Amino acid sequence: MNEKKKTLVLGASGNPSRYSYLAVQRLRSHGHPVVAIGRAHTFVADVPVETEKKEFDEIDTITLYINPQHQKEYYDYILSLKPKRIIFNPGAENEELEELAHKQNIQTLDACTLVLLSTNQY
Repeated sequence: MNEKKKTLVLGASGNPSRYSYLAVQRLRSHGHPVVAIGRAHTFVADVPVETEKKEFDEIDTITLYINPQHQKEYYDYILSLKPKRIIFNPGAENEELEELAHKQNIQTLDACTLVLLSTNQY
């Protein structure tokens, strides 16, 4: 499990008390390339948090930190990035998006990115 996976943290925050902030930091400390999108343009360490839906390439994993109601506006964007997998962190679980992902052969996981990293299952 030492393969480095370029990850998009969707719902990233510059607030150190948020799980999405910790996810960016821990992904980076495990050597994974990270890009991030959130509500406010800020930084988490050296990672800029974008506010626009950028056309990132070679995304392996999208880890979601936004609730299902707010995910709807990102459906087309998420699927257009053609990730290998989408992680639905606690509170972000969404059967509708999971079904759309499965139709495009995208793996989905209801899991916590922080736990996956800490148990070497990322």
